[in-house]
Amino acid sequence: MGRTLDTRAHVTRLLQRAGFDADPGAVDEAERAGFEATLDRVLEAATDKGAGATPPPELGPLPPRNNKAKESKAKKGGRAEGQQDKASPAPTPTPTPTPSASGKPEKDPVRMAYRQALKEQRERLADWWLDRMVAAERPWAEKRTLLWHNHWATSIQKVKSGAAMLQQNETLRRLGGGDFRTLARAMVVDPALMVWLDADGSSAKAPNENLGRELMELFVLGVGNYTESDVRQAAAALTGWTLDRHEQPWKPRFRPRRHAQGPQTVVGAKADFTAATLVDHLVSLPASHAHVAGRMWGALVSHENAPSKEALARLTSAYGPKRDSTALFRAMFREAAFADADNVLVKQPVEYVVGSLRALGVRPAKLDEKARRQLLGRTLAGLGQVPFAPDSVGGWPAGAAWLTTSAAQVRLQFAQQLVRKADLGDVEDASAAERPDLLARKLGVGAWGDATRGVLRDAAKDPRAVTTAALIAPEHLVLR
Repeated sequence: MGRTLDTRAHVTRLLQRAGFDADPGAVDEAERAGFEATLDRVLEAATDKGAGATPPPELGPLPPRNNKAKESKAKKGGRAEGQQDKASPAPTPTPTPTPSASGKPEKDPVRMAYRQALKEQRERLADWWLDRMVAAERPWAEKRTLLWHNHWATSIQKVKSGAAMLQQNETLRRLGGGDFRTLARAMVVDPALMVWLDADGSSAKAPNENLGRELMELFVLGVGNYTESDVRQAAAALTGWTLDRHEQPWKPRFRPRRHAQGPQTVVGAKADFTAATLVDHLVSLPASHAHVAGRMWGALVSHENAPSKEALARLTSAYGPKRDSTALFRAMFREAAFADADNVLVKQPVEYVVGSLRALGVRPAKLDEKARRQLLGRTLAGLGQVPFAPDSVGGWPAGAAWLTTSAAQVRLQFAQQLVRKADLGDVEDASAAERPDLLARKLGVGAWGDATRGVLRDAAKDPRAVTTAALIAPEHLVLR
């Protein structure tokens, strides 16, 4: 154990890690109230007017992907290609476009319209959620949703439906603070996750193992707690589910005749499992409790230092037979390791961007389209963390992986753009000598190191320059 944080630093850490920033006024109030009272307030379920004022976008169905699908839909009154049930025969591939006079294939306007519509849905979704994170008055619900999004990592790049991704996001937000079993039951038949892991149309004759494998490896049990036989048997238990894509958002449908009948043996239990009873069995195992606690610990306490055996026992005891996620988080924030000054976390790009926006009072929704693309879209793409588009089912990396040379350049460009959009009245009103300490308080930084303070002192005569330097300082890139 290193140095234990004092009360102010302790509540600042709580506000930052259970949210995205540490507003000076909120830190003052939390210091007066004390850590326990602040923790109660952070975790309590309450109406959030800020988040409530950011309703999700209305996303209609996407246009057809190609002319064959368009013709088929017109003739049969059915679904466009890209919306067909996977149990149905695959559509006839679109012929290669005929070369134009220049010798290059002519662009298919139908495909181009589809891709543009999908791109717009992806951008609208990301803009909306980032704006909601910035607007939230009680940001724990959004931070928790981001944690679960990384845990059940699903990408619109393969799902190709903004409505399905939004539906998943709402499920994670609604169920993320309760019984993990309820969340896991919902997720194994979540339409976006089904497409992402090829579970749509998995049948007794051709079971797909992807969802069963990732359910155990990443979502519920962890590596080393199952066998290849368990994967095959779990895949059989998950057969029979397809998607009804007539509706928006898509609906999961169970087709009994496509389900593998009879008992399967999965991690020591033999039963005629359904998707729900398979989840019930897996989440009841001690390995599941330890796995969920360990993954959340890495995101909220320390990526480098795993919980001690004693700490893990306390966490799983709090989680308990009801798999109470909020009780688990509460126990985690109360651990001595959470107050250990050495347990510093590197901010993930979304945390860094949202925290900076909140600190400087810039709302994405109030920016024009061009400014949003430059400030948010290009920044998060350049840093490697775009909401609704994780790189793999394993989620985004953590720790020092975000501290690259190329990322430093992206953060500099972001900081320069952000200060041009922000109201820096308080920085301008302060004297040059006061500005470094004002910015430390504004950004939730306990203290600048000697090297950073020297840089800020040199830039202090210019409000924009000193704020830009503070935004890219090492002390602002971590959750202390």
